[in-house]
Amino acid sequence: MPMDWIMGLAGGVLIGIAAAIYLLVNGKVMGASGIIGGLVDGSGRHELRERGALIAGLVIVPAIAALMMGGSQTFLTDNWAVIIAAGLLVGVGTRLANGCTSGHGVCGISRLSLRGIVATAFYIGAGGLTVVIFKHVLGVI
Repeated sequence: MPMDWIMGLAGGVLIGIAAAIYLLVNGKVMGASGIIGGLVDGSGRHELRERGALIAGLVIVPAIAALMMGGSQTFLTDNWAVIIAAGLLVGVGTRLANGCTSGHGVCGISRLSLRGIVATAFYIGAGGLTVVIFKHVLGVI
């Protein structure tokens, strides 16, 4: 099996374990967009340390893993306008969908939530369509 498949599988298993632990300990779904959104809009101030620790872990752990493995290869575009627009659209989309890949995709599907399954199908489809349009039709990425 190619190494990138193994690394993807390992990452998925770790995310699943983290989501299960978060649900068992807190009784809440580990949705990254909701956790970040609560920090941004102030509704999560009472859980500032917990939310901050989770976000820090989402940033720091992959950075440490990349350093331990000699860096990482990305295919991120050099076009800053595309990067900023993509980030804003993802943020708006997760708020409109009431969740993101960790909330709907990992936790929702594993709980057999119809809302999570439908949301995941739509955002995976929208992501695929976006790549086709922006890469193959417009050529900006």
